[in-house]
Amino acid sequence: MRSTTRLATAVVGAALLLGCVSGPASSHPGAAGKRVLVFSKTAGFRHDSIPTGVEAVKQLGTSGGFTVDATEDAGAFTGKNLGRYDAVVFLSTTGDVLDDAQQAAFEGYIRHGGGYVGIHAAADTEYDWAFYGGLAGAYFQSHPAIQPATVDVEDRAHPSTSGLAGTWDRTDEWYNYRSDPRDRVHVLASLDESSYTGGTMNGDHPIAWCQNYQGGRAFYTGLGHTKESYAEPAFRAHLLGGIRWAVGDAQADCRPENGYRALFDGGSLDGWKQAGPGSFTLSDDGTLTSSGGMGLLWYATSSFTSYSLKLDWRMAGADGDDNSGVFVGFPPSDDPWSAVNNGYEIQIDATDVPEKTTGSVYGFQSADLKKRDRALNPPGEWNTYEIRVEGERLRVWLNGVKINDFTNTDPARSLRDGHLGIQNHGADDQVSFRDIRLKELPAKGN
Repeated sequence: MRSTTRLATAVVGAALLLGCVSGPASSHPGAAGKRVLVFSKTAGFRHDSIPTGVEAVKQLGTSGGFTVDATEDAGAFTGKNLGRYDAVVFLSTTGDVLDDAQQAAFEGYIRHGGGYVGIHAAADTEYDWAFYGGLAGAYFQSHPAIQPATVDVEDRAHPSTSGLAGTWDRTDEWYNYRSDPRDRVHVLASLDESSYTGGTMNGDHPIAWCQNYQGGRAFYTGLGHTKESYAEPAFRAHLLGGIRWAVGDAQADCRPENGYRALFDGGSLDGWKQAGPGSFTLSDDGTLTSSGGMGLLWYATSSFTSYSLKLDWRMAGADGDDNSGVFVGFPPSDDPWSAVNNGYEIQIDATDVPEKTTGSVYGFQSADLKKRDRALNPPGEWNTYEIRVEGERLRVWLNGVKINDFTNTDPARSLRDGHLGIQNHGADDQVSFRDIRLKELPAKGN
């Protein structure tokens, strides 16, 4: 919502957004920016795709604005040397590759905010080092023959998966893991075990994930066994997005996510109604994009009392001046101004004043702008909101970072029972939404 005369009146009247190298690390100059170390030492099976993979990461560094060094020398794992890097890529490492001192140095690096990227056999590494097992997320158990399979993309906002369709058909060596990491990590993609033979994880088969781990960032993908993978544009984009997130160049919500149900998953809009002028266009990739307005697409099937709402959103314009918002806590109505006057809007518009900018409870409370600015991805990239309503308390997370904590005191705007919706603000405002999901929570009073 932007400051229009009508809105200002409403708000004031109510209360007033290649080459594998051994030996010491060798530098591969790239564009100015972050620095990444690729580590590919093996003490077990050695993948013949490692040289191709190292070269691919170097190329991604050149195009992605980060410098890449590559080594198979575990002596690179000292506190001083690791401190030069924003992320360390374990590229199909196998077996016991670091001694106790090197492990301690790497643990310190992660705990001080370092990034980890594990590719394929990185899960077949350091079985006796509990810290590494937690960082990687799961250990390798077995694999069937190389074959085609369908990957189900569960998170389409993370930079490693945002360019993918909902399903991804490709050929690779598909790992089974000793445990299901879903309760500990944020699953980005999983395998459809019915699409190939040899899956042993009983239908819940994560294959790529991310997590915030003991102060650092960790991204793992089970893809990347074959040489051909590293020439595949979709896999290269997947890998680049994972590295960008690990080094902190892109933000995402990597908290574990379980128990949500889809209100909109890219298909039917059954249960949703458009109030007021304008509309949302549904594209083939399952994205809703606003046009016209001022209107509201609201979920009419039911109201909610205590819940966590998550959705992904993206501004289309390069200047960041598009405008939209997410409304909660309003009564059913075909008039979008009823939501303005009787509910609360979590704003999307990074150019407005503090109490009316991205992450604010519009017109009532600004987000923590320092945290918001660190968490916010730029126009053209996806962001994830979590909006949690419990009693009269409304909290907002942006890409996993809590940026607002607001308590309603106005009986006319009670959050204890209300609908939710997404705004189409005006002809010049294009904001897109994906994957609207909700988890109901135990009722709380406050």
